[in-house]
Amino acid sequence: MLTSYFSNGDAIRSRCVSNIVLSGTVDVPVPSARLLADWQRETSSRMVLEPGDVEVMPLARARARWPDYTRCVQAMSDWTRSLGLADVLASSDVALMACRGARYHHDAAQYGGAAFCNLFLSEDRGLDVHFPSTGHRIPLTRGTALIFDTGQPHGVIQRHSSGFNTADFALDRDDVQIFLTWELPIEHADVARALKVVFDIDPSTSLQAHTEEVLVNGERAIVCPDSGRWCQVDGSSAA
Repeated sequence: MLTSYFSNGDAIRSRCVSNIVLSGTVDVPVPSARLLADWQRETSSRMVLEPGDVEVMPLARARARWPDYTRCVQAMSDWTRSLGLADVLASSDVALMACRGARYHHDAAQYGGAAFCNLFLSEDRGLDVHFPSTGHRIPLTRGTALIFDTGQPHGVIQRHSSGFNTADFALDRDDVQIFLTWELPIEHADVARALKVVFDIDPSTSLQAHTEEVLVNGERAIVCPDSGRWCQVDGSSAA
């Protein structure tokens, strides 16, 4: 059992971690050659994206070279509305991201009050986003759209692989994925309904908590970056 403790104003609130992963494909234009070249320079020289890294890209500069940005956002807005999420996307923070694969991790220690909504903009590089606890494994292609709970462990791995391996992401390979990500507020009624999130499942622990975290069966645990399994802090298996 996974329990996320997240900030709610000055207090910590508890909730379950959803096993639901919403996915689909939306129609987005191929980024221009100029924009692709700028992204390639950014990931290879300005930030030096190492295997497993997930980093923020400069969105304002990209938008100046990206006439189809509005079309991408509209396509995602149409998709989220089709899932019953009304206009939540328009009021949510958005960022441009890049990854060269991704080690397994969860994001609820920083974004426990959110669900992630991602739109992948790169062509198929033979990579999947994998949620080992739920069994979801989704091929990443241009237009792949995802919504998932930030507390759910996930990684980006080679399609033939069962886990994350640094050797699969040699720096001479063209396997960088660029994507937009929105932080959807988990307490928004439509988001909570779509992911079937139940709140205040452990109010007594919430009153004593001081930081955002995820507990596994009431115990502190970490995600193995190679396999995605939950492990106790001492390294033994937790789930």
